[in-house]
Amino acid sequence: MRRGRREVLHGISFDVPRGTVLGLIGPSGCGKTTLMRSIVGVQVVGSGDVTVLGEPAGSPGLRARVGYSTQSPAVYDDLTVAENLAYFASVLGAPKNDVGRVLGEVGLEAEARQIARTLSGGQRSRASLAVALLGGPELLVLDEPTVGLDPVLRNELWDLFRGLAAGRGVTLVVSSHVMDEASRCDRLLLMREGEILADDSPGALRGRTGTEDLEGAFLRLIAEREKTGTARRT
Repeated sequence: MRRGRREVLHGISFDVPRGTVLGLIGPSGCGKTTLMRSIVGVQVVGSGDVTVLGEPAGSPGLRARVGYSTQSPAVYDDLTVAENLAYFASVLGAPKNDVGRVLGEVGLEAEARQIARTLSGGQRSRASLAVALLGGPELLVLDEPTVGLDPVLRNELWDLFRGLAAGRGVTLVVSSHVMDEASRCDRLLLMREGEILADDSPGALRGRTGTEDLEGAFLRLIAEREKTGTARRT
């Protein structure tokens, strides 16, 4: 899979059961965002197929079924938080009471009347997440949703993610480069340089690598991959 002239992803293949919290974990530049854009259908795929909820990625029928939150906050600076949400709710055909619901879920009730340009970085990220939650999507694709947030709010959002999966059967694909968030996922894709190093549960990855934490597991897998590559070249 390419972005511009550069091949970013190499031989990626996986599937995600409904109601799963899937973590895309890896350093910046490893291909997480390109993979997420492919799932949402806004990235040109050079070869292979991407099927989402039984339809080709990007199909018109998926518009109201998939919520997407990018790394860069996607709200209009000259509108209040509530006005932004009301606008996107109308575009999606979401119920009018969804605005109040998502404001509560992301903890922005007090900022509902605040102009978006005056929000802090963390508040803007939460506003974008609120947009993605409108309409009750079946799949949420969240690109670094907790960047810039304090530990308390990060914990609250992860509780929300777990509740959406367990209570509503929502599937979540959440990217992060922070290893301590990986343990909150049901399943992990550990990525590096456009490839999947591992696809397993956090516990299974720790057991497989004989490490106590996921950062150690990630480093062990990198070492194994580099050792194998060296052996093949000699």
